[in-house]
Amino acid sequence: MRKPMIVVMAAGMGSRFGGLKQLEPIGQQGEVILDYSIYDAKRAGFETVVFVINHRIEKEFKEKVGDRLSKVMNVRYAYQEVDQVPKGIEVPQGRVKPWGTAHCVVVSKEVIDQPFAIINADDFYGKEAFKVMFDYLSSLQEDGSYAMVGYPLKNTVSEFGSVSRGLCQVDGYNQLVDIVEKTEIYKRDNRIEYNENGQFVSVDPNTYVSMNFWGFHEGFVNRVEKHFEKEIVEVLKKNPEKGEVYLPSVVKEQIKNHEVSVTVLKCDSQWYGITYQEDKSFVVESLNKLIKNGDYENPLWRKQS
Repeated sequence: MRKPMIVVMAAGMGSRFGGLKQLEPIGQQGEVILDYSIYDAKRAGFETVVFVINHRIEKEFKEKVGDRLSKVMNVRYAYQEVDQVPKGIEVPQGRVKPWGTAHCVVVSKEVIDQPFAIINADDFYGKEAFKVMFDYLSSLQEDGSYAMVGYPLKNTVSEFGSVSRGLCQVDGYNQLVDIVEKTEIYKRDNRIEYNENGQFVSVDPNTYVSMNFWGFHEGFVNRVEKHFEKEIVEVLKKNPEKGEVYLPSVVKEQIKNHEVSVTVLKCDSQWYGITYQEDKSFVVESLNKLIKNGDYENPLWRKQS
């Protein structure tokens, strides 16, 4: 039986937050956001998780998260390092930043052998998102039909500064038509606006956005690898120190070329994330309410470890 797996992108350092926000305690018993994601993934039906990390954080990550979660999930690891580039590519001197979310999939090639969901380590997606994604992937048979969990923009902004979001254009059949990346989206005076060359442009708060919760057939890994080999050349020309190759750019290209279709699994749950230090207290308060309402155990893994 084909059993969907989940891939967690945890190699990023969280520059705006100022540290390893993947490991920032937010639960009443010291749980991190990732604990809640894996908890939701497990109760949705996922049994295997791939943690994509780098060797700099390996020891701390395994001590604080990986070893503990290996008691409730089948845990695999992939390592995302700056020197993992196609043959003939020279890594710029001083480059330390990983090569982006597409690269994250490429380095996981050897451990992905089933349809897979992929998420950020530092985002709280909610149990509904994992359930709809698991159900979708469980019936996925052929490469070329993918999925993305979409959230209303209003459920994903920060009170403390700008955020980057992929604004989605969706047709009447819930198929993704396009994603437009905006890097400076603000909540201002009860409005949501993005900065476009110094001008603030209002955007519908109900616009669905991508929060990097995707679902793919395992064959997608080969597609990403080919795209990465091509696009990294352009990245090195434009921004050799910090440029990256992103999953949405891979998906957009394949949609444009009519190679794949992407179903948007609409999720009206509140998304939580720690982009800034100030976000933490809001996330903690929100999770405490969910615990009080019975959505989560306290301690989280009391009945499953």
